[in-house]
Amino acid sequence: MTHVGIIGAGHIGSAVARGLVAQGHQVAISNSRGPETLSDLVAELGENAQAMTAKDAAAFGEWVVVTIPLKAIDGLPVDELAGKFVVDTNNYYWERDGHIAELDEKKTTTSRMLQERLPQSTVVKGFNHIPAADILTDGAPAGTPDRRALATSSDSADAVTFITKIYDDFGFDTVNVGGLDESWRVERDQPAYVVRQTADELRENLARAER
Repeated sequence: MTHVGIIGAGHIGSAVARGLVAQGHQVAISNSRGPETLSDLVAELGENAQAMTAKDAAAFGEWVVVTIPLKAIDGLPVDELAGKFVVDTNNYYWERDGHIAELDEKKTTTSRMLQERLPQSTVVKGFNHIPAADILTDGAPAGTPDRRALATSSDSADAVTFITKIYDDFGFDTVNVGGLDESWRVERDQPAYVVRQTADELRENLARAER
């Protein structure tokens, strides 16, 4: 059992929270509107969940999931996330985030941007290319034929090992894309994005990615 902070209570954040609580973890979840707006969600999640501010959720978590719009990452609490694994679920949607020249020009990745925002944290990509509704319904025990696979990306081998265990707990195999600069291969409009795929199929789709 660990203490997990979740910054962002949208579809992905809520689904991950449900899974973690079911696994016995203690979860603190936050949103941009304040803890009082999360009372219904916390009541549904049960006694292992509580609502906090983003700063308090970041401090609470031994590791933290950041699942907020890319345009909001400059507001993240840097000091409270220092020294922790930070799971980045984000993708770039210019329609929501506004155009970001470095991303439009393929000069960086969303996860690299988050890592630069959190220089004392260790960012690892996770849960960014699966529909929220599938997170709690599409997992299977290890060794199951045609088990679904999810990709990850990090500059840290320890972070990849960490997220591999988290994925396995949710019922998914893991494929490592490489460092954060390669994380574009599993983002929006790429072959591996939001499709069900085994580990072998995911590797093929990652190889087919074009920037």
